Amino acid sequence: MELSRWTPRGNAGGLQNQMSRLFDDFFAPMAGRDEALYPRNWNPAADVYEEDAHYVIKAEVPGVDKNDIEIDVENNILVIKGERKQDKEVKEENFYRRERLFGAFQRSFALPDGVATDEIKADHKDGVIKITIPKPKSRQPRKITVQ
Repeated sequence: MELSRWTPRGNAGGLQNQMSRLFDDFFAPMAGRDEALYPRNWNPAADVYEEDAHYVIKAEVPGVDKNDIEIDVENNILVIKGERKQDKEVKEENFYRRERLFGAFQRSFALPDGVATDEIKADHKDGVIKITIPKPKSRQPRKITVQ
């Protein structure tokens, strides 16, 4: 026989997740029909990492044309904004399920002081925006030789 600890709440977290999914599945079709009542927003997922001489931001923007993406820097805040446009090829009544989200998006990233904003570069390939941000000179690694 195995003893297990009894908790009065039991698996309440699992029940809560099931209820959330139930409501999401019920209201999701309505969200596609009436954006005013059930707005659906999306933001691209992003990775931020550091390399020797620069920082890199990679943001997933599948289905977004590079001409529909704008990158601005103001007051040490880098802002990526754009819009994924909805396909108009398929008539609304022919849809069984719609899971892809469309519309405008915006992501903001704080930059360290001293970044040379005129040297920031951006590249768009295979639905991924890669932004390369040079590190400030004071933050770049420096080798010191021992005399």
